[in-house]
Amino acid sequence: MLFEDSYRMLSEASSGEFKDKGSKFIAYAFPVLNEQDVKVQLQELRKKHFDARHHVFAYILGADKARWRINDDGEPAGSSGKPIHGQLLSFNLTNSLIVVVRYFGGTKLGIPGLINAYRAAAHDALEHAQIIEKKIEDIYELAFQYPEMNTVMRILKDENINPLSTDFQADCKLQFKIRKHDSERIYDQFKAIHTLKISYIKTI
Repeated sequence: MLFEDSYRMLSEASSGEFKDKGSKFIAYAFPVLNEQDVKVQLQELRKKHFDARHHVFAYILGADKARWRINDDGEPAGSSGKPIHGQLLSFNLTNSLIVVVRYFGGTKLGIPGLINAYRAAAHDALEHAQIIEKKIEDIYELAFQYPEMNTVMRILKDENINPLSTDFQADCKLQFKIRKHDSERIYDQFKAIHTLKISYIKTI
């Protein structure tokens, strides 16, 4: 269930860095829309930093932030992926991935040291990031006959809604998107037209 009708995400990639006792932590933050985007970015960084000891990452996906993952990549459990994920939460981000590449400096940092290092590197990357706010919108499709055309178009005009696509053949079809907090009200308006069918497509 979505309680907000907007979310924050990165507009472009950014990076940050942290050093401690010879170890170097390079953080990369990316906007991502799905697991495939995550996979692509990880593959590119593993090629670029093929000689690094660890490629730790965390991501959050979806307007509702329901899909997320943490990966410690060989570091002690809870010492690295979790503090990176914590920074995504702290900045209230979704559709965002942070990868922290570690070059080991020869001196062990211990669990507290690792937590601090991964958190600091991720924080530095986000401090340098451009963050945008995006509206959560529902997409619907209308199916109706020509006699309902004027009624449909009047509602769209009154609500300042521009159709995403139209198909006015024997049967008329039209798709539109509406901001989440207006969604139920607009849906009810069209649902009240008994000769028209309104179908929910997806939320973006």
